[in-house]
Amino acid sequence: MTNLDFRELECFLVLAEELHFGRTGSRLYVSQGRVSQLLRSLETRIGATLVERTSRRVRLTPLGERFVERLRPAYSAVRDSVEEARSAARGIEGRLRIGFQGTADDRITEVIDLFQRRHPGCVTEIVEIPLSDPFGPVYRAEVDVAVVLLPVEEPDLVVGTVFAEHGQTLAVSSRDPLARRSHVSAEELAGVALIGVCGPAPGYWRRAQAPETTPRGVRIPRGPEVRTLQEGLTLTAAGRGGMLLCEPTAASYTRGSVAFVPVTGLPDSMLGLVWHREHETARIRAFAQAFGELS
Repeated sequence: MTNLDFRELECFLVLAEELHFGRTGSRLYVSQGRVSQLLRSLETRIGATLVERTSRRVRLTPLGERFVERLRPAYSAVRDSVEEARSAARGIEGRLRIGFQGTADDRITEVIDLFQRRHPGCVTEIVEIPLSDPFGPVYRAEVDVAVVLLPVEEPDLVVGTVFAEHGQTLAVSSRDPLARRSHVSAEELAGVALIGVCGPAPGYWRRAQAPETTPRGVRIPRGPEVRTLQEGLTLTAAGRGGMLLCEPTAASYTRGSVAFVPVTGLPDSMLGLVWHREHETARIRAFAQAFGELS
């Protein structure tokens, strides 16, 4: 196809989403007549009808549907390449929103400082992510990257640097007999009602934070479920159950009503930097590189 016109392709992709010439024009800031003109021009290049329009509805032809499926990823790739080239030409500019669960510790602030020194034209924002929804803010584009508790099994999320590998601790009420122990074994969790996480977090992720069985397969009682870390610690202090936390988080939330007891025999807790595969930008890659250098 000669004389490729990206405006025609963009118009067709938006029309395929809206199936309405007026709304397509509004999104592209052109008139409805201009939308029709761009569509006719593209159909002339293709040599076939892509969109059927009647007085009552607009729909894609079978060829139009197949064309959309093939065109959308290719168009996105070209658009992203242009954006990457523009970013490289003018440096990393704009805004980078960084999500985190729990507490933004020294490692995260050191990475942000390094990134800001390298790219002073990029403004960073730190956003707390709910414990119950580790991946939602990334999918909804509320943050560009996020530091979350592992594991991450979502196929469309990229896992960058994995860091902060620490042993796990059991948070219990200071009145609980376990509070006086120097440590507890993973098998002893069979006698503890573990506080879990509710909400939209995937099941595999929630089970990793509150296992259903001990390593030997003994069932662990279910405690209440919470959406935030603060809710979990409040229920722990009230003696409603115990909650597994990594060592740094436990150290950050030391309080008289809650004791933190090391647990032996469990996999270490780890954090990872994640972002959406389709939303990757030069800013994200630069931040991921800084993260990797300080890990």
